[in-house]
Amino acid sequence: MREPLFVKQNSQKWKDFENSSISDPDELADRFIQITDDLAYAKTFYPQSKTTAYLNGLAAKLHQSIYKNKTEKSNRFILYWKYELPLLFKTYRRQLLYSLLFFTAFCFIGALSAKYDDRFVRLIRGDSYVDMTESNIAKNDPFGVYKQTDSFSMFFQIGANNIYVAFTIFVSGVFASVGTVYFLFRNGLMLGAFEYYFFSKGFGIQSLLVIWIHGVIEISSIIIAGGAGLVVGNSLLFPKTYTRLESFKKGAKDGMKLAVGLVPLFIVAAFFESFVTRHTEMPVWLSLGILIVSFTFIIWYVIIYPNILTKNQNNSHHVN
Repeated sequence: MREPLFVKQNSQKWKDFENSSISDPDELADRFIQITDDLAYAKTFYPQSKTTAYLNGLAAKLHQSIYKNKTEKSNRFILYWKYELPLLFKTYRRQLLYSLLFFTAFCFIGALSAKYDDRFVRLIRGDSYVDMTESNIAKNDPFGVYKQTDSFSMFFQIGANNIYVAFTIFVSGVFASVGTVYFLFRNGLMLGAFEYYFFSKGFGIQSLLVIWIHGVIEISSIIIAGGAGLVVGNSLLFPKTYTRLESFKKGAKDGMKLAVGLVPLFIVAAFFESFVTRHTEMPVWLSLGILIVSFTFIIWYVIIYPNILTKNQNNSHHVN
C-alpha cells in the first residue's frame, strides 16, 4: 500500500487516539495494539518517513498511559495475560508449529528406536530408572515413581526443574535455533522411548491416563518453549527489513515474553504431578476429565483465543 493511502485510511483513527483521553484499561490496550500494528507496518514499508516517526511517538504516548504509575501494575499483569501473550502466540504461530512438528517427529524416532533396540530405553533414561520401573511393574504398581517422594518436596523439585528445562530450550535458540532443536530432540526421544516402553509392557493406556494428567500441560509448555527459542534463532537467521541486531533484540524480547508466560503452566503441571498423578488408581472418568480440561485449555488459549483477538482487532480496523 502506498503511504498516502495508508495515512488516509488511518489518520482519523490516529487523531482520535491522540486527542481523546480514556482510563479504561481494555480500551487502552486495544488502542495500543492497533497503533503498534500500524507502527510495525510503517517501519517495514516506510522506515524513514514522518508517518513512522509520528506513530512511534503516538505508541510511546499510549504506552505511558497504560503504565503511567505503580498503581497500575496489576493492570499490566492482566493485560499481559489477556492480550499480549495470546497475541504473541498468534504472531509466532509458525515457530510454535515448527516446534510441535520437531517434537512430534523426535517422539516417533524415540518410539521406533525403542522398538528395534531393547537397550535404547536404558540408554536414554539410565539403568537405575529402568530397573526401578521394572521393579514397580513386578509389584503391579508401574507408576510407583510418583509416590516415592512427599508431595511438597516433589512439587518444588519438579517445578524448578521444568522451569529450568524450558528456559534452557529458549536460551539455546541464540545458537541459530540449533540449540533449541537439540533440546527438543532430547526431550522428544525420551518421551517417545518411554511411552513405547509402557505400551510394550501392556501399560500403554494406563500410562496415558496417569502420566498425561500432568503431561498435557508440561509437554505443551516444552513445545511453546521450543517455539520461543525458534523466535530467537530465526531473528538472527532472518532479520527481514531490520538490521540483524535490531531483529535479534526484538526476537529475544518476544521470546522471553513467551518463555516467562510458561512459568504458571509449569507450576500447574508440577502441582498435578506431585499431588494428583500419584493417585494412580483414580477413576477413569476423573483422569479423562483432567486430560480433556487441560487439553481444551491449551487449544483455546494458544490457538482459538488469539485468533478471536486478532479477528476483533481487524474488525476494529475496518470500522475505523
